[in-house]
Amino acid sequence: MTHPAALFKIRAAQASDAAAWRQLRRALWPHADDIEHARDIARQLDAPARHACFIASPPGILAPVGFAEVAVRHDDVNGCGASPVLFLEGVFVEPAARRRGAARALCAAAAAWGTARGCAAFASDAPLENAASHALHRALGFDGTERVVFFRKPLAR
Repeated sequence: MTHPAALFKIRAAQASDAAAWRQLRRALWPHADDIEHARDIARQLDAPARHACFIASPPGILAPVGFAEVAVRHDDVNGCGASPVLFLEGVFVEPAARRRGAARALCAAAAAWGTARGCAAFASDAPLENAASHALHRALGFDGTERVVFFRKPLAR
């Protein structure tokens, strides 16, 4: 049997991947506009010691079908007692390519990258209502640590 990771080529994204990367980001974060996506991609490419994006492509196909963005965080990350922490900022695989190991392979590449940078843990977050993301995180080996509700109160000016 072929290992699922063998179904995809995983590599670090480069500036030449920006257009395809932006398209995948649009699918994950449709509320952001192209300017915001371009700015985020440039910021990540400009700080390779702190940020990385890995992309997944089927063998023999150049166009990526998934990506995972990670960052090395030195701040307090919920559920992690040590620093630095590798933080999964986002992971997305096109629906037609799902359930074939792409997300697992992307996160394995990201974890290796974080380990090489001295990260003590791999963390992530997901909205309370996103049950599909919770299931994916559990399938990838993440354990739930906290559930948080943020509150806001406007102040009179």
